[in-house]
Amino acid sequence: MSHSGITLILIMSIAVLAPLLAYGATRRLPVPLVIFEILLGILIGPDVLGWAHVDALIDGLSELGLAMLIFLAGYEIEFGTVRGDTLRRSLGAWVIALALGLGVGMLLGGGFHKGVFIGVALTSTALGTVLPVLRDAGHLHGRFGSMVMAFGAVGEFGPIIAMALLLSGRNPAQSTALLAVFAALTAGAVYWALRPRPPWFSRVIATTLHSSGQFAVRFVFLLLALMLGASQALGLDVLLGAFAAGLITRLVLTGAAPRSGPAILEKVEAVGFGFLVPIFFVVTGIEFDLDSLLQSGRTLLLLPVFLLLFLVVRGGPVWFLAPDDLGRRGRGALVLYSSTALPLVVAITTIGLDDKALTAGEAAALVGAAMVSVLVFPLLALKIGAGAGERTRPTESVTGSESW
Repeated sequence: MSHSGITLILIMSIAVLAPLLAYGATRRLPVPLVIFEILLGILIGPDVLGWAHVDALIDGLSELGLAMLIFLAGYEIEFGTVRGDTLRRSLGAWVIALALGLGVGMLLGGGFHKGVFIGVALTSTALGTVLPVLRDAGHLHGRFGSMVMAFGAVGEFGPIIAMALLLSGRNPAQSTALLAVFAALTAGAVYWALRPRPPWFSRVIATTLHSSGQFAVRFVFLLLALMLGASQALGLDVLLGAFAAGLITRLVLTGAAPRSGPAILEKVEAVGFGFLVPIFFVVTGIEFDLDSLLQSGRTLLLLPVFLLLFLVVRGGPVWFLAPDDLGRRGRGALVLYSSTALPLVVAITTIGLDDKALTAGEAAALVGAAMVSVLVFPLLALKIGAGAGERTRPTESVTGSESW
C-alpha cells in the first residue's frame, strides 16, 4: 500500500477515535475534540512514531479541510448580530491588536519583515475552531454567543486581509487594488444572493434534498469553488474566498430555502466536520516540527512567550472593549475564546517559512503556542464562562422565535 493510503487510514482512524476519547473525557472535563486530533497527529507523525507522512494528496485534503473550516465559520456569521456597536467594538479591538502585534513582532523579530509575520499571527482568532466548542456546550446562540461570533469573525477576517496586504510580496498599492476587485466581486455576489430566487429554485432544493440529486449541497460547493477560484485567480489567499463563500451561501439559503436551510447545513457540516476538517487538524499535528521546537532553549522559551502574547495582544483589547453587560466572567471567557488561534497561524507561518522570514524554530514555537491555545483556552473559557453562557442563552417563545 502507498504512503498516502497508509497515512489516510491512520488519519481517519484518529478521526473516529477522537470523538470516543472526547466523549469519555467529557464525564470529567469538557475537552474540545480538536485536542485529541492534534495530539494523536503528533504521535503518529515523523517526530514521534514516524507512522504517517504528508505528501501532495494528504496536503491537498488538508488544505480543503482548512478551507471548509473557514467556510463554515463564515456561514455561521449572523448579520443581525454583527453590526452597530458590536461591530465597532470588535473592529476597534482588532485594529488595536494589530498595532500592538506589529510593535511586539518587530521587537521580537528584530526587523519589520519578520515582525509583520509574528504580529499578524498574534491577532488571529480561530473562529472555526471555537464555534464547534460553543455549539457542543449550547452557548452558540444568545448574547454571549453573539459577542464571540462578532469578535471572532473580525479576528478571522482581519488577519486574512492583513495577509493579503502585508504578506503577499506585492507592493501595498497592487494588493489594495486586487482586494478592491475581490471586494467588488463579493459585493456583486452578495447583491445576487439577496435577490429573490425563482420559484423553481426552491422547489428543486426541496425535491432533491433527500434524494441522490442533492442539488442544494452541490450548489453550496459550487459557490465555494467559485469564490476559492476567484481569490486564487487574483493572487489572494484562498481563505479569503472560503470566508466570503460562507457569508454568501447563508444569504442565498436564507432567502431561497429558509425551511430547508438547517437540513442543508447539516449535510454540509457532515462533509466538513465528518471528513475534511479532521484531516486538517490531524495533519497539523503530523506536520508539527517538534524537533525544531526542542532544538534550543530559546526556541522552547518562545512558546510560552507567544502563548502569553496571544492573550495580551489579542485578548487585551477585547477585555477593554467588550460590552459591560457581559460581566467579568463573560468578559474573561470572551477574551479566552478570542485569543484561541491555530488555522491562520499555520497559514501565516507556512508563508513565513517559504519567504525565509521565519526560522523553523520560530514557526514551530508560534504554531505550538497556537496549539496550546486550542488545548487550554476553550477549556478555561467553558469553566469560567459557564454561568455567563447560561444567563445569555435565548429562550424559546411560543412561536419558536428567539427572545432574550
